[in-house]
Amino acid sequence: MNVAKAISDEVRTDGDRAVLKYTEKFDGVRLTSDSMKVSEIEIEEGYKRLDDKTKEAIEYAAKNIRDFHQKQMPEEMWFTNVDKGLMVGEKTTPIVDVCLYVPRGKGSFPSVLLMLGIPAVVAGVKKIVVVTPPNEQGTCDDALLAAAKIIGIKEIYKVGGIQAVSAVAFGTETIPKCHKIIGPGNSYATAAKRVLANYIDTGLPAGPSECIILADEKADPHKVALDVMIEAEHGPDSASLLVTHSKELAQKVVPIVKQQLEKLSDKRRSFIETNFSLYGGIILTDSLKESIDFVNEYAPEHMEVMTENPFAVLEDIKNAGEILLGDYTPVTLCNFVLGPNAILPTGGFAKTYSSVSVMDFLKRSSVGYATKEAFEQIKSHAYNFATAEGFETHALAVKERR
Repeated sequence: MNVAKAISDEVRTDGDRAVLKYTEKFDGVRLTSDSMKVSEIEIEEGYKRLDDKTKEAIEYAAKNIRDFHQKQMPEEMWFTNVDKGLMVGEKTTPIVDVCLYVPRGKGSFPSVLLMLGIPAVVAGVKKIVVVTPPNEQGTCDDALLAAAKIIGIKEIYKVGGIQAVSAVAFGTETIPKCHKIIGPGNSYATAAKRVLANYIDTGLPAGPSECIILADEKADPHKVALDVMIEAEHGPDSASLLVTHSKELAQKVVPIVKQQLEKLSDKRRSFIETNFSLYGGIILTDSLKESIDFVNEYAPEHMEVMTENPFAVLEDIKNAGEILLGDYTPVTLCNFVLGPNAILPTGGFAKTYSSVSVMDFLKRSSVGYATKEAFEQIKSHAYNFATAEGFETHALAVKERR
């Protein structure tokens, strides 16, 4: 937190100079104010370089994600009469500008840009800014650039970490100030959001990834073993758990996981092994009910239900960012192509937060209207409330109104 505070103060004072300084320090890339921003030519060239199979996957995912989020859109305005002459309602308006934070540290994440950018576009946000750390060559990867072109996002800055969050919180000579920043990041970006929460809306808490596989004795141990490794490969700070009351299932899963690890690169295998030794593993309970109770207390980001009757279990799950049912709905589908948003609350915040949706890019204004006749009918109630709470001018505003 102290590091985040110091860097954010420097960015607030020195603008681009501080952003470029810390980008070189943390990312090993020397940029200029001009090269920080991705040009439209760079976006177009990245799209052209990307292989057709990946483009098709991005386009398919974008369609499903767009369809899902269009279903979430509320009415632009609604009214109802609560009494004769008393009209109330709500007006829904897009946020003027937002910043989307797309991480890069452990890989390329065009899927994150889709999950953040599409609901922002569907919601009608006029100015969408993307910040993402540069790669070793000082550029963005082609898949990210292609995703941006496909969904119509044109303003991208090659900046990440504390300096990126600070830049959009205060604005610099090059990077615009935004009202909101949303998206997952590393511990430094998360710390910066906490430090800068009084200056910019920082969205839902999205930190290191986590997943629980809830399974019973009917679950296929091979599928369980495959899926318990999915989120563990995000990094050594992720958490992935199998929660089951079946000792037999647990005993079958362990050797299969070991076999599957041999098929992975050293990097991903190391992530998973570290994960299982620190934050993951198998939780053996006495019953399905106890397993469900554990899940609700943990409140995982991702959750798979691999039981005999997953829809029956669904009714009892209260706290989870997403709930994926059955043997053929692995987290992989929802992370990329299924349609529901994969930017989810972590760290137990699924008890009170929801996944990213169009509502993260919209705001509601209450609307009210009273006729003169209705005002005369109810002004005594308003006056009595104001008097009871000791607000003199509140009371005067209705008493003296003619």
